[in-house]
Amino acid sequence: MSERALYKLPLVFEPQPEGGYTVTCPILPELVTEGDTVTEALNNVTDAIAALIEAYEDLGRPMPDALQRMAVGLGQLFWIETAVEA
Repeated sequence: MSERALYKLPLVFEPQPEGGYTVTCPILPELVTEGDTVTEALNNVTDAIAALIEAYEDLGRPMPDALQRMAVGLGQLFWIETAVEA
């Protein structure tokens, strides 16, 4: 797998009737994960995006343009919004 990167992605957290959350990304329909809490679901996004990138590499497919545009350089200022349980 390639070197880890940071991506700024819009995420949708959908509460489930049985509890927990399903997380999707409007610009990457292949990205779907879940968690019992918002924090767990957000942590699972990291694994889901890594698996998605690995799948693209294994298939020899280029990274989706949307994902390439959302890459954030760690040496530059960037803005991110997140939900925090307090």
